[in-house]
Amino acid sequence: MAFLNHTELLVSLRAGQLLKLDMITGKSSKVHNLPGIHHAGQGGLLDVAVPPGYKAGDWIYFTYSKPQGDRGATTLARARLQDDKLVQWHDLLVTVSATDTGRHFGSRIAFDGAGHLFFSVGDRGHRPNGQDLMTHAGSILRLNLDGSVPQDNPFVNRKDALPEIWSYGHRNPQGMAFDAAHNRLWSIEHGPRGGDEINLILPGRNYGWPVISYGMEYWGPVKVGESTAKAGMEQPVKVYIPSIAPGSLMLYSGKSFPEWKHNLFAGALKLTHINRVALNSEGQAIAEERLLADLGKRVRALLESPEGWIVFSTDDGGIYQIKPK
Repeated sequence: MAFLNHTELLVSLRAGQLLKLDMITGKSSKVHNLPGIHHAGQGGLLDVAVPPGYKAGDWIYFTYSKPQGDRGATTLARARLQDDKLVQWHDLLVTVSATDTGRHFGSRIAFDGAGHLFFSVGDRGHRPNGQDLMTHAGSILRLNLDGSVPQDNPFVNRKDALPEIWSYGHRNPQGMAFDAAHNRLWSIEHGPRGGDEINLILPGRNYGWPVISYGMEYWGPVKVGESTAKAGMEQPVKVYIPSIAPGSLMLYSGKSFPEWKHNLFAGALKLTHINRVALNSEGQAIAEERLLADLGKRVRALLESPEGWIVFSTDDGGIYQIKPK
């Protein structure tokens, strides 16, 4: 989801539709001129996001699964909104990530407010991708807003790595948030049967998948990988055992709920709640609260409104707002 202004919200649907929702009336209308989208398995139209300071007519950014024969590749694109249609659609990066599985496309977008964006690509159901720097799968990527590669990316001068990669060793990051106040990027990703992770993302770092993991194999009580830690591989800030199945991540400003300032909020799919994580000044997770579990809804996306309200969507098609009393 992405706010266009105080009252209009763009909502992407995985099946390949984009809606514009009036937050006052609750009425929605279709946005036209989307490209062909590979809607299969977990693939489809993925994230929609606007950069800080967005105003009408500016670029809107998308990630989606682009058809590659009978496969799909996570792709970053941008377009402008003109009335009820998208114009000037342009694919900025068709990632090297297509596999014959329908799993682990990612993908979320985050902006640093300094002319760059990040977006995530899952390992596409092929575990070795996490440690392979010649594929975008299993990585978080960093680009300039026009799709070009920043020259200070960590692997930009290496022949054995793709220059867009910012970090690697990821399984399936489906939530990202940039903390402009501390100049740091947060990510949350799915682990295998336990071992979901919140990570502080640093350039060029290896986050371990599938060599290290806190999760278990789906087929039996067997640990994934070699161990939970290894030299040269980063440790998560927080691990969830059992898995909550995170679908999103938001860093909250504190505008309407001051006591939650700079907390991380994640949507939980499997355990059906909103997960609030308090951080200390060093970026360590010091407390957790599970909100709205009684709704029993798979929380897919989280967003802060211009007023500082918390907006979230659920997999059964609901959009909710949390406001102060």
